[in-house]
Parts: sequence; C-alpha cells; structure tokens
Amino acid sequence: MKAYHLNGQAGVGGLVLADVSTPEPASGEVRIRVEAASLNYRDLMILDRVGQGGLNGRIPLSDGAGVVDAIGSDVVQWNVGDRVAASFFRDWVSGPFRASYVPSALGGNTADGMLGEYVVLPAIALVAVPAHLTSVEAATLPCAGVTAWHGLIARGGMGKGDTLLVQGTGGVALFGLQFATALGARAIVISSSDEKLARAKALGGSILINYRDTPDWDAALMKATDGEGASHILELGGPGTYDRSLRSVASGGKIVQIGVLTGFGPKPDLARLQWENADIIGVTVGSVEHFTAMNRFLTDKAIHPIVDRVYGFDQAREAFAYLRTGAHFGKIVVKL
Repeated sequence: MKAYHLNGQAGVGGLVLADVSTPEPASGEVRIRVEAASLNYRDLMILDRVGQGGLNGRIPLSDGAGVVDAIGSDVVQWNVGDRVAASFFRDWVSGPFRASYVPSALGGNTADGMLGEYVVLPAIALVAVPAHLTSVEAATLPCAGVTAWHGLIARGGMGKGDTLLVQGTGGVALFGLQFATALGARAIVISSSDEKLARAKALGGSILINYRDTPDWDAALMKATDGEGASHILELGGPGTYDRSLRSVASGGKIVQIGVLTGFGPKPDLARLQWENADIIGVTVGSVEHFTAMNRFLTDKAIHPIVDRVYGFDQAREAFAYLRTGAHFGKIVVKL
C-alpha cells in the first residue's frame, strides 16, 4: 500500500509518499480501507518538529474514516463493509482521562496515523460513521468535533439559553457554533475576516465581532451581552486571547481551554475566575464514548461538518500548506 511518512525534515518537504507493507489485523483488531483523512493544527506542530525523537518514519494525521476491509479473530462488533472512523486516542475508550492514554494518540510520537491507504486498529477504538455523513465529512470528526463536544457539552453542560464565544472559524470553532445553534444557545463569533463572519452568521452566529477592527473585542462582547458575558468560551488562541477571555466570561461561566494558536507565553491572571465563580475546563479531544455520544447528536440534529477544501491523496503537501495559511473556514480533508 501507499502511505505518507515523516522523514525527519521540518515542513512539508518532510512529508514523503512511500510504498509499505499492507498491515494485517491480529486478534481484536480491524483493518480499515481509509477513504478520507483530515488535518488539524496539531499536525502542523508535529510536521515542524519532525527532527525530534519518535517522529521519523511516522505516518501522520490523527483523523480518518473509511470502510472495514478485514477483521481479526475475536472481533464481534464489526463486519467487513462497515463504515467507521478512528478515535483520536486509541486506548481511551471510556471513563476519565489517564496520562497512560497519551502515547496512543494517532499520528503522534508513538502511534501511526491515518494518512495511508490502510490502517489496522483495535476494534474498540472505532465508532460507526453516522449514516447521513460522507466519509469526507466523517473524517473531520475525531479531533475537532469530539473536542468541542467533550468540552462544551459532556463537561461544560452547554444548553438552551447559554451564550457561547468561539474564536475564529477553524474546525473546533465551527463545531462549537453548530452545536450551540442546535441546542438553542446564542453564539458570539470573533474573526479577523468580515467574509468569514458572514458565513458564521449563516450557521447561526448572532453576535459577530471583527477583532482587527475592534481589538478590544472583550469590551465589545460585554456591551453586546449587556454586561453579562459568555457562559461558555472556546479558548482557542492561547496567550494572545486568554486575558480577554477571562474578561469575557460570565459569572459561573466556563472557559474550555484548548488552543495554543498564538503560541506559548506568559500565564494569564486567573484572579477573576474566583470572583466570578467561573471554571476552566482543560480539554484534549475525548474518548470513544464521547465520540459515540456526539455521533448520536449529529444524527438526531442532522448536522453536517463544514468542509472547506478537499485534496487528492497526491496533494497532501498542498493540504498542509493551505492549513498553514489560516485561510480555511472549517476543515481541510485529503480524499483517498
């Protein structure tokens, strides 16, 4: 089969298409014929540090969907021909997160990812693809979709009447926006692009703030909410946005901490959290159980993920380059 490998060179030059042996499923395992894989910001971070130990030779990308092609012995929950997606953490099936699950993150230091024609995974690490979604759409779910679900709903309890702030219009942000709209929550979207804000409005965004025109977007948010603030915040930016998020959170609100898009820097002053009785929820994706619950919700609400561009398998480098521009609205997918 063909698969992309990281060859030790940082940047897209380190992404190499190679011929490798097609894997065979052992007991308890399933082989998937991958039909689509999607990119996340994490994949750029991995691509840029491939010279570090453990990444050379690794197959990248955590997110993918396809069709069961072969099954090992003792597999009873899947049949050849079933449409499935892989969970981000191979070993996190249910229950609370444990540090021991970290090495099982697909496409990372110790576990191959989905950017190949076939992949073998434990049967318990897979979820059924919602019937109303294509494989291209399903490939966007494992990281961005599950992250938004886990943080905002499974742990954040977002529901009707709440107010959500989403930063930008990437994958996690738009899943959060779609979930809020489906639940009857109000959604505030900040972006540097009026065009993207207009598209976010069409998805249900009700308060739209261009942070280039309005650098003090936290003050604008408080004014637009009559001083109440946002009950839920998808904190995607990191040091460049965190202080403003803290000033934007409502009393008793929740900041779902996910991103480092502006890099790593000084720690923010968390004193306001105490006075507002607010919480920070740290989230790194989620479990198979979270993924399964989210898929039921997607099916019930007939939600389709937002896909910006689809690239061919031989265009994987172009897909990474486009992700780096930050011009995307939603997810970027490689179709096999």
